[in-house]
Amino acid sequence: MYRKEVNAQSPLRILERSIHGGLGKGNLGVVMARAGVGKTAFLVQIGLDDLMQEKDVLHVALGQSLEHVQSWYDGLFDDMARDTNLEDRDAVRASVAKRRVIQAYSESRLAPEQLEKVVALYTQHLGINPSVILVDGCEWDDDVVAHAADLGAYKALARRLGAELWMTAQTHRHTAGVHPTRIPEPCSAYEKVIDVAVFLEPHDHLVRVRILKDHDNPNVDETHLELEPDTLQLVSDDKIVGPASMPARAYTLLSGGANGAEAEFGALAEEYGLTEINYSFAGRTTARSRGVVELSEAELKQGEVSGAYVEAQLHRQFPKTPQFRKMLQTIWHQVNTAGQVFVVGMILPDNTVNGGTGWAAELAKHFGKPVHVYDQEKKGWFTWTGKEWKTEEQPKVNRTRFTGTGTRFLSDEGKTAIRALFQASFGNPPVKNQG
Repeated sequence: MYRKEVNAQSPLRILERSIHGGLGKGNLGVVMARAGVGKTAFLVQIGLDDLMQEKDVLHVALGQSLEHVQSWYDGLFDDMARDTNLEDRDAVRASVAKRRVIQAYSESRLAPEQLEKVVALYTQHLGINPSVILVDGCEWDDDVVAHAADLGAYKALARRLGAELWMTAQTHRHTAGVHPTRIPEPCSAYEKVIDVAVFLEPHDHLVRVRILKDHDNPNVDETHLELEPDTLQLVSDDKIVGPASMPARAYTLLSGGANGAEAEFGALAEEYGLTEINYSFAGRTTARSRGVVELSEAELKQGEVSGAYVEAQLHRQFPKTPQFRKMLQTIWHQVNTAGQVFVVGMILPDNTVNGGTGWAAELAKHFGKPVHVYDQEKKGWFTWTGKEWKTEEQPKVNRTRFTGTGTRFLSDEGKTAIRALFQASFGNPPVKNQG
């Protein structure tokens, strides 16, 4: 298939028709979703679509590394090229790389003058004239007046350049709900500035694209777009694609950083160059210091489950302490946005997994997520079929956000199993530079 055919068949054409021709030059579109649902992947899909049309793209990443964003472009391009049998893919890849600029900042706020300087720099020295500006990772909970002024300045720049402006925004379940019908917090305060609002809604094993605002049109059309939940590769109708072959640095380990299995998962994530997130709370000491996210009381409450329910599900009693309750709440955060769950421990006769981290396996069952357990007693991997645990050959990580957790009492066999999981999934670890 040639480039023009790939463009013509892109489901983004469906999105454009749903918003009456597209976003439009100088307009602001916002992609909204909860953490981990795929805002970055969606933005990269928009960027790739323009690049495939031989247009220039400026991608600004806030709070992310350039390598992380680059890996998404490379992985999703390879996936698209493979699925469409793209002709002359090396030449197309070179053209895409030439027209794409990624600018990464460690902070989560982008001053309008920074964006102005970036555009001027690349226009002057590389001849880049972006048709779309993508801003990922912006913090929307700042002062409303100041942020509204920034948005207005971004739009003014886009208008001068004749470019579309797309941004991402993180929403929260307790304010947005599972099926919002209008722009939720924190973006609701900026509704007049936003021209198009897209909401990514997890549904079973898919992510649906919903339009919450379409310019000034009072009647918003349904997109009928469904996305693969890991990479958010856009598909239409019932065509579901498998996970893309993403490089290791595009993956994120979700864990708790405790001694034992979690520390081993974390150490290997660092060795292989994965992003590592360890959920914790005030007053708790973790074995891993890399990627620690200290949850607030409000965030902890998102994972609130009664102790009686946990005991009923796991068929045993646990400490009635605030510390243990918070541990269970952090496990909810580990599993909630994961595409797969890996647990090291022991499967009990009642089909639960031993220890407090067995709650991760139960949550995965409840959410319908693929869950894999390495049983240290049986010395083998098992996967949940929906009714029972079934032995399996060496599993692989094939979702870019995955949970790695388990017992504090990690055996040599358990340690070997975790390393084998990384080896099977990502190959050999990168060679460290000497000297």
